[in-house]
Amino acid sequence: VQLQASGGGLVQAGDSLRLSCAASGRTFNRFTMGWFRRPPGKERDFVAAISWSGNTSYYADSVKGRFTISRDNARNTVYLQMNSLKPEDTAVYSCAADRSGHGITSLDSKYDFWGQGTQVTVSS
Repeated sequence: VQLQASGGGLVQAGDSLRLSCAASGRTFNRFTMGWFRRPPGKERDFVAAISWSGNTSYYADSVKGRFTISRDNARNTVYLQMNSLKPEDTAVYSCAADRSGHGITSLDSKYDFWGQGTQVTVSS
């Protein structure tokens, strides 16, 4: 499985962005998908995850109520809608796929496939 993230950019505080992650392969609809981010000079953090069906999602407290994860299995794509962006949301955002079928998780070690990151910069 190959993952390709896109949609990052430079925005002002309060603006919105939508990230996309396109996946190759026919088994995308069986994978839990997650978004993670790495702020400058910091460790990678969990952002959000969504079950294979799209019926269950989970968010980091720092983004809850502002970010929404969704997926379109027909398009092999997962999205991250980011609203009310803050300067502290500045990071490289990466998508990841968990093929285990064990349910959604925030642990990056549980994800098997990773896409390249897309930079999101939020100015104050």
